[in-house]
Amino acid sequence: MPTEMHNVLFDSRRWEGFEFRDDDIVISTPPKCGTTWTQMLVALLIFDTPDLPSPLARLSPWLDMNTRSLAEVRAEVDAQTHRRFIKSHLPFDALPHDERVTYVCVGRDPRDVALSMAHHMSNIDFEVFMAQRIAAVGMEDVVDMKPEDVPVIADNEVDGFWNWVEGNGSGPSGLEAMVHHLRSFWQHRDDPNVVMLHYNDLHDDLVGQMTYLARRLGIERSAERIAELAPFARFDAMRSAAEKVAPNSDQGFWRSTTDFFHKGTTGQWRDVVGANEMPRYAARLNTLADAEFARWLHHGAIDASYTEAFKEWDASENGDLWDSAAADGTDD
Repeated sequence: MPTEMHNVLFDSRRWEGFEFRDDDIVISTPPKCGTTWTQMLVALLIFDTPDLPSPLARLSPWLDMNTRSLAEVRAEVDAQTHRRFIKSHLPFDALPHDERVTYVCVGRDPRDVALSMAHHMSNIDFEVFMAQRIAAVGMEDVVDMKPEDVPVIADNEVDGFWNWVEGNGSGPSGLEAMVHHLRSFWQHRDDPNVVMLHYNDLHDDLVGQMTYLARRLGIERSAERIAELAPFARFDAMRSAAEKVAPNSDQGFWRSTTDFFHKGTTGQWRDVVGANEMPRYAARLNTLADAEFARWLHHGAIDASYTEAFKEWDASENGDLWDSAAADGTDD
């Protein structure tokens, strides 16, 4: 039985009784790890065009989110005739497992996730969000939640970073929750129906990673066609089309739909906390992740043959387990 996960944002119980089809895809990542990016890549592969028939959030609905009624979302998914690709923010152990389904998970350097999450939270109109949650599922379940289950916005980026890193992990986002999510997939990385991508690899070789994803999903697209489609999944293109591709873009709880796509870079943590703070970070991470998993978590390249960005990890140099070169880019 899947582990039950329930907080103010999402509820794993919404998957109970869900009827999968033979070729379903579940895209399940921790928040701010490239979920929308991956949904767009899958959409481009499935529909073979950037002119999607509906907003991305409707083509690939977030089943476990608490801002739409379950009946409405289920009916929407059941009515789909294209190959279904469903969004989730649940770890592998909280999802129903079906060998017919391909599960796609994406990792990202947690230090960048911490900063991206802080901006993400500041862009949410919580009054609108809570009104939609109440209309969809009510508030009776909230009395069972602990204060730490409710997102808190810090006064500044540095405090927000450390609150995210050193929190107890029971809320909807934080280092502990992120590591648990990714480790739950990492433990199944050799399963034939589990695909693990990484933000760094997507950033550095989008065409190569899209080619790899197409192969793993059994979608036949020529190299030339993938090269034509990939630019529509780049940061600037998605930001320009935010009203069509941002999650929940039709629900009105973003203060700015365009600003959902914030920076799309890697290594941005250096501008906030810097390398001199990494011993504190490493001490926390060492309680959550072993070295092999942590290397992938921060650097990616789980399958070196499908990325040009693979960099050998040398743990001996300066004893710095977690440092990596910053990179600028335009993909999200």
